[in-house]
Amino acid sequence: MGASIISMTYMGAIFAFASGYSFYRFFALMMQKQRHAQTVKESLLNERIPDENDPATLYDKTIGYMETLTQSYAVKRRHLPEIVLASAGKAFIARQDRAGLRGCVKVDAFVEARIRLAVIVGLVALVIGLVFSTELGLLLLFAGFIFGWILPSRAVGHRVVWRSLQMEEHLPEMLDVIALGMRSGLSFDASLKLYSSHFTTILAHEISLAQCQWESGLERRDEALRHVAASYDSAIFGRVIETMIRSVRFGSSMVSNLEDDAREARSIYRARKEEQIAKAPVKMMIPTSTLILPAMLIVVLGPVLLELMGGVV
Repeated sequence: MGASIISMTYMGAIFAFASGYSFYRFFALMMQKQRHAQTVKESLLNERIPDENDPATLYDKTIGYMETLTQSYAVKRRHLPEIVLASAGKAFIARQDRAGLRGCVKVDAFVEARIRLAVIVGLVALVIGLVFSTELGLLLLFAGFIFGWILPSRAVGHRVVWRSLQMEEHLPEMLDVIALGMRSGLSFDASLKLYSSHFTTILAHEISLAQCQWESGLERRDEALRHVAASYDSAIFGRVIETMIRSVRFGSSMVSNLEDDAREARSIYRARKEEQIAKAPVKMMIPTSTLILPAMLIVVLGPVLLELMGGVV
């Protein structure tokens, strides 16, 4: 009897130990997978846009949704009809490079995002409008459909403008670093690597990728630099890249040209900021005239009108 109890206790201890170890390995494996997924996600985000100034707005969430659809298209290997892509994705193809979305968002994902968002936003607006009246529901349905349809296109346009502003902000810094490196005796490639390795901006990231391509023999130097210039909607950046290509090709000195271009880029960026500051009072007139001014008129003229109405009565 005692031997059986001891054997049962021994088997129970072994079973409890095996169960506990199994649960421990299970939860450890789950935590490891979660940490790995988070690391991969952060690395992908850092590779796509390594700058920390990217605001998490509705436009950025829309682009993230299109990237998710692109991944699903890659997994399922499906495509939309060509007639749909030709009619609804023409604007996206023209701005895909300047938005920095080549390889991240496909045309199929852009068109499907437009269709899905138009339907979803329209139905949500219809439900909200039907709470009050049928006419308001139909009006909100139409407005929600239009808003959902143009939202992806507006998001891509916002990304184009945002990338151009980020580039114009960091372009003088890049030119100063390259000119300083070349004045110190470094070559053009070494000066570019000096900038791309010590800065974490979008421009430094794309310059680093282009330099890796021509060092690996995948592209010529001039082609890689022109592809970087074509990915931004900026005329001065295109001129700077062409100056670099001509100077490297013909062996002429580019330090003074880079310094002049840096001063010009800095003045253009300052002028753009001053223009935005000058437009701020004009933009503030809209909420002032529609929200603040009517309230002030009610507060000032309300007692007078009530007194007049009381006198008339």
